[in-house]
Amino acid sequence: MKQFLLIFLLMITGINVSAQRDTEHWIAPFYESTSYSGRSLYLSTDSVTPFNVTIYSNNIALGTVTISKGSPQIYVVPQANIAASNTSEAFAVINKGLYLLGAKPFYCTLRLASSTTHAEIITSKGKAGIGKEFFVAATPSPFGTSGNNFTAGVLATEDNTTVTATWSAITTISFIGATPATNTHTFVLNKGQSFIFAGLGTTASNMDKFIGAKIVSDKPITLTNGNMNGNFGTGSSSGSDAILDQSVPVERLGNTFAMVRTRSTAADLEGGIVIATENNTQVFLNGSTTPAATLNQGQWYRISGSNYVVQGGTHANMFISTSKNVYLYQLVAVNNSNATCGFNYIPPLNCFLPRKIDEIGKINEMPAGTGGASTVPSGTIVKLNILTEAGATVTVNGVTPTAAQGPYPVTGNTNWVTYTLEPVTGNLTILSNKAVTAGINGGFSTAGYGGYFAGFSSIPLIAKQTGDCIPGLVLEVDDSYDTYQWFRNDIPITGANSNSYTPTQSGNYTVRITVGSCPPAITPVYKVFTCLQQTTAAKTVCEGYLNIVPAFTSSTQTFVPGTVQIVTPPANGTAIVNPTTGVIGYVPNFGFAGTDTIVYKFCGNAPEFVDCEQITLTLTISESPTVTDATLRTCFLESNIATGEFNLTTANVTTQTGVTKKYYPSLTDANNQTNEILNPANYIAPNGVAYVRVSNANGCYRVAKITLIVFAPVQSAVLVDKEICIESTTTLDAGPGFNSYAWSTGATTQSISNVTVGTYWVDLKTGECITRQTVKVYPTKQPVVSNIEITNNDITVFVVGGTAPYKYSIDNVNWQDSNVFTDLPRGDTTVYVKDSFDCTPIEVMITVPNIVNVITPNGDGVNDVLDYSALANKPNLILGIFDRYGVKIFEGNKDTGYKWDGTINKTKKVSTGNYWFSISWNETKNQTPIKFSGWILVKNRE
Repeated sequence: MKQFLLIFLLMITGINVSAQRDTEHWIAPFYESTSYSGRSLYLSTDSVTPFNVTIYSNNIALGTVTISKGSPQIYVVPQANIAASNTSEAFAVINKGLYLLGAKPFYCTLRLASSTTHAEIITSKGKAGIGKEFFVAATPSPFGTSGNNFTAGVLATEDNTTVTATWSAITTISFIGATPATNTHTFVLNKGQSFIFAGLGTTASNMDKFIGAKIVSDKPITLTNGNMNGNFGTGSSSGSDAILDQSVPVERLGNTFAMVRTRSTAADLEGGIVIATENNTQVFLNGSTTPAATLNQGQWYRISGSNYVVQGGTHANMFISTSKNVYLYQLVAVNNSNATCGFNYIPPLNCFLPRKIDEIGKINEMPAGTGGASTVPSGTIVKLNILTEAGATVTVNGVTPTAAQGPYPVTGNTNWVTYTLEPVTGNLTILSNKAVTAGINGGFSTAGYGGYFAGFSSIPLIAKQTGDCIPGLVLEVDDSYDTYQWFRNDIPITGANSNSYTPTQSGNYTVRITVGSCPPAITPVYKVFTCLQQTTAAKTVCEGYLNIVPAFTSSTQTFVPGTVQIVTPPANGTAIVNPTTGVIGYVPNFGFAGTDTIVYKFCGNAPEFVDCEQITLTLTISESPTVTDATLRTCFLESNIATGEFNLTTANVTTQTGVTKKYYPSLTDANNQTNEILNPANYIAPNGVAYVRVSNANGCYRVAKITLIVFAPVQSAVLVDKEICIESTTTLDAGPGFNSYAWSTGATTQSISNVTVGTYWVDLKTGECITRQTVKVYPTKQPVVSNIEITNNDITVFVVGGTAPYKYSIDNVNWQDSNVFTDLPRGDTTVYVKDSFDCTPIEVMITVPNIVNVITPNGDGVNDVLDYSALANKPNLILGIFDRYGVKIFEGNKDTGYKWDGTINKTKKVSTGNYWFSISWNETKNQTPIKFSGWILVKNRE
């Protein structure tokens, strides 16, 4: 027994590592049935610029380290933050687990040690290790022991994450902390919380019952699974070791793998475990067309280490392919010891693997020293296994491997080759011009470690670099590809050609990448949502009530009334949401003045990518200004007597100070602040109204009405136009009642005298208004003698014009009302006429011709002719002879000498009888028409 124990202590314990370079790393806790003394994070990067990495547990920062290329750092993790050991911490929600955040990508491994007896490394896959669907891995055990267990720890990355685990219902599983009645369990975690499924290996069959269990969640989680401790070797029950690795979600899986044998050769301590995620999954080894196994979802198959193919010397590898995507964990050990068991998650081979692993730090250090100090134990040997595409150029720390180190072919797949380098130390950088991944296997004294680095997706996937939603969300894919093109809703985004992108709009995002000889690949859709936008706003409540209409500040969506909710009600008022319109009605408490706050939330009407906004609205409850209506009066404008010029600014509508006044032509304009009167001090308007909007410093306002009155011109009712004789004067009197008088003559009296014919004006002042009234003094129109008719010795005077009644005279002394004068003597007579104005009379001189009543045209020289040649000097003289029927039988003119001899055309004598004559002419002086008529007897002597 002692010899066995000595051999046991000299054995090397195998551990594993599989790391991914990233800005975020999540590590779920595990259950320690066997206690460990050292737990430390090893952090490294390829960035030559130093940057900080902060370590969190349960959302609380534990500490910060600064790393850079060539300067990896260690952070010691307390057991309370990562490991559970009490029964109450299993099958329960606990606050354990780690989250690391760096400004740039870095590698992260959690290394465990129990002095020199046990050791393990859990390597983070970064964001490639978080997802929503996993299948649990562990190793079976042919031997029962209470110090061994299976463990599967889940850690949530977001609040309110619902997780459901389902396992085989064929046999009952004995969990630590619970014995559920069914084969499923659901729990809810917030960010940073975790849950551990664990079961003891007291009964050996209990160790493999949870293998293949399905774990799904509605938000991203991470899974750490395996055994703590375990022993999968069949040769001996002696010894055990931690067998842990971080899993990856199913979307990261593939179906083509290659493994290089580690530092053991025993078939039961090498090989691998395949876990199927779909029914009817076939497993093929080394290019064989005959499946080694056919599995359904959740079933697993152990590949024997005897399937490794020796390719040259001691170098052996194995090619595994499956008909559907699977999990593959490589079983590893050191020097064929059951005490050195471990396993590594193996990434699938594909041309999208990165081309570098830069850099893995302190590859041969472990927290195996006193108190968990990091040391490089004496005798440490580390073996490096490299897988890369055929024809690739490979260097390790800048040195090309020797021919003895590789490349070696892979049986069943000519596209890939493998290398082995032993020993390696310190920090490792592996570069290839084609896709590459690498694993290590090493140890010291009674402990060892190993694993794979980089490449955990058969196709590229979009992950969050920072943030959860817009704004603040940064998306990324691995930075080892040749080209990138980001898409939103299948439309390429101009200029989005790097491995990261900051979305500004919600939608379905994808990335098309190319690398090497691989065909272009497009990532699965990553749905981007906007964050709950939180904004602030301010409004003033002026009249005791306010309608708050929700509206987005940046989104183009329309809010849905049914989504409006009051998050924080006002403290100094009442707010009620109208369920139909979504409008919030706010009423301040009676008498309250000051500030109040209401917080409300609403969402938009998009079918999928719904925008929501939460607004913190600060309300200022303020009284509106006190106003009174006013009246302004002004004098008319002479240019338009219907209007006046008003100075609206003089209207006394309020006595309050600190207010602003603006003037408008209508009440609607005042309320809407449209059509402002820009010249209120010189406002031209007729009788009517104007409005003034009086606002205080809080923006509250009231509108006052200004009544506008234009004083109309006030004229004298007694001052009217006059007619006077042209030679006369008159008096103009404006009448009493005016404040002052200003005549165009310069007089300032009520009346002016001795006014002759002309146009005059007077400025009449009533109050402050002056009306200019014009008055005209016309010369009276003189009457005109239109014609005079003479009958025998009588005349009749006909008058037009002037102003009746007329007066008539023939001596300018004696006047009569009648226009008929009788018994006038023959010869010249002057007729005088004046109208009612009694102006200088007009006078017409007329001639009363001699009357000849009988002619005897017998040639005796006596009364032979009717002779009016004495009137020949009168203008327009016409003599007409008419028979008793009114037929003109003769016309006397200049040719006939104004004489008639009793014949018709001097040829035929007329018969004896009475005839009528008519003589007309115009008096020479004033062209007055004169008509003289009478009868004449023609007596012929036969």
